[in-house]
Amino acid sequence: MADTFLKAEGTLEPSELEGRALREWHGSHSAWLHGFLCRTLRLQPSDADDIVQDTWLRVIRTSLGDVEHPRAYLSRIALNLFRDRYRRDKRRIAHLRLVRIEESIDPAAMAEQESLLELERAILDLPESLRDVFVLSRFRRLTNKDIADQLGISVKTVEWRIGKAIELCASRLRS
Repeated sequence: MADTFLKAEGTLEPSELEGRALREWHGSHSAWLHGFLCRTLRLQPSDADDIVQDTWLRVIRTSLGDVEHPRAYLSRIALNLFRDRYRRDKRRIAHLRLVRIEESIDPAAMAEQESLLELERAILDLPESLRDVFVLSRFRRLTNKDIADQLGISVKTVEWRIGKAIELCASRLRS
């Protein structure tokens, strides 16, 4: 009972005092806060409305008796809410961009890339003698005679190694 005042004597309870102070603050500073947000942050009126509403929701949870400068207090809360909203929107946009990129990947192109990677792995896994001949033939575009001369083997061996490399790669890609 020590915290309450008797209404019969014309006094109000602390919660009623806070309610009255809040209504006074709202009447005195709400339009100013809205204009401040529109001017300072160049917000659209509807965005400023949302931040003003969220600001008052935060103010309701505090004790107004401790605040010496209401406009500074309100503007700080509103700016913090704006920053929070900006960071949240930035993360949301980044996420949406990532989703769009993932959706825009062509499944056929992805399958082709995966096939090329698997072919590369198959070539790299070939025994060195087969791999050297295959790479020189298919990627360096050397003739069988040039490969034979470069490696010091016969043309027949070059042909056999190319055939064996193709056979091993094909069987790996089928499985």
